[in-house]
Amino acid sequence: MVNTFFVFCACIDQASIGVVEQWGRFLRLAGPGLHFFNPFAGECLAGVLSTRVSSLDVRVETKTKDNVFVQLVCSIQYRIIKENADDAFYELQNPQEQIQAYVFDVVRAHVPRMTLDELFEQKGDVAKAVLEELEKVMGGYGYNIEQILMVDIIPDASVRRAMNEINAAQRLQLASVYKGEAEKVLMVKKAEAEAEAKYLSGVGVAKQRQAITEGLSDNILNFSNTVSGTSAKEVMDLIMVTQYFDTIKELGSSSKNTTVFIPHGPGHVRDVTDQIRNGVMEASSNLVGN
Repeated sequence: MVNTFFVFCACIDQASIGVVEQWGRFLRLAGPGLHFFNPFAGECLAGVLSTRVSSLDVRVETKTKDNVFVQLVCSIQYRIIKENADDAFYELQNPQEQIQAYVFDVVRAHVPRMTLDELFEQKGDVAKAVLEELEKVMGGYGYNIEQILMVDIIPDASVRRAMNEINAAQRLQLASVYKGEAEKVLMVKKAEAEAEAKYLSGVGVAKQRQAITEGLSDNILNFSNTVSGTSAKEVMDLIMVTQYFDTIKELGSSSKNTTVFIPHGPGHVRDVTDQIRNGVMEASSNLVGN
């Protein structure tokens, strides 16, 4: 910061300022460069101060309005005012302690009026209050407060765990709501798909039965017209016998090896035919009666 050559001159570095005294009293300020002193007149270089920006980290522990203990880390950036460097040299012996004391006072006066959430949201207001107080006080001692940063807010460890658990629970609750809505949509779509499938299946069965009926009707008419002297009943009996044997053949050729026991004989075919005919006649009579 300073290079002294004997007692007659001194070289003050850039970004520094010297304080010159005469017989123990302040005489003048010496800027960067080479300066000559007259020791016979009582002149001497009393000290040198840096005009660079300095940084001081202050950790303050206090309590919020909702009784949560927190630690606030403030970074104070300050520098000496060149024109008032003599005040900074003579008035304060330890400026860091003075700044730290004012930071403690302002922070502990503002934070207890805020909840923890408000402190996180309004930490800039706390930094502004500290800046205003320090500028007003430290300006009289030759110091300019450049900037104050609220670097960190550290709640108690148990409070941090509780906040994380609350946040996790809220996210799980929201996820459950979304999951329930998704399952609801899936169930509705599944029900709609099943209803549509049953409807289409019913339409297909109805069309199949209609085609079978129309085919049987055409076969009976064609057979009656081709073979003279046959009645519709006889043609129907012949068709039933043919269907019966086709069914027996299909059961026998099934690859699943399923055994089905059914009464078999020529008389049973007529019994099946009579049962179908009686069922049709009863259904027709019921329709006529209604």
